[in-house]
Amino acid sequence: MSSEIAKMIDHTLLKANATTGQIKKLCEEAVEYGFASVCINPGYVAQAAELLEGSQVKVCTVIGFPLGANTPETKLFEAEHAMQLGARELDYVLNVSQVLNNRMDLIEHEMKLFAGLRDNVCKPVIKVILETCYLTEGQIVEVCRLAKKTNLDFVKTSTGFGPAGAVAEHVRLMRRTVGQALGVKASGGIRSQEDARAMIAAGADRIGTSAGIEIVSGA
Repeated sequence: MSSEIAKMIDHTLLKANATTGQIKKLCEEAVEYGFASVCINPGYVAQAAELLEGSQVKVCTVIGFPLGANTPETKLFEAEHAMQLGARELDYVLNVSQVLNNRMDLIEHEMKLFAGLRDNVCKPVIKVILETCYLTEGQIVEVCRLAKKTNLDFVKTSTGFGPAGAVAEHVRLMRRTVGQALGVKASGGIRSQEDARAMIAAGADRIGTSAGIEIVSGA
């Protein structure tokens, strides 16, 4: 089961003080353990793409991170540039404020822009980060329905920078809403194999964590 969990893990390093040496180590670990991807800030995409060339590990980066408060056009430019540098999975933060403002038309517009990125020859995987700790269950459902409507690839719980991370009940709700049409990524505060198994049982098929090695080793 540990090897199966490894294939679901986005091996993550998003700290502001991350160094090139730490990124190199992250990539080496991802290859060694068979993780799905490394998830890093855009400034390290080129380095990671070079280090992972020829491997099965994808380069995942974050867009509009961690607040999601940039304009859609700014996020789109950031995403396109990241793809040029070698990113193949894009985890973008939606504008939580616009959800709270009940401007779901703006949320849908942004989703459509990101869905359009898959017309690119590299066909990136698009994950939208909801930051569920700020949302009601009704708002989570509404955002997930829009993600399904606009044909994104994943809905994701959290950035890990909010006041709370992934909650199994939210993962279960997200899975129930999107069915099997989209993936569900649980991220934020997942530190142990027990945590990961709980999220998978709730419906997650991708886990974002900086504790990937501890999870697969059961430490």
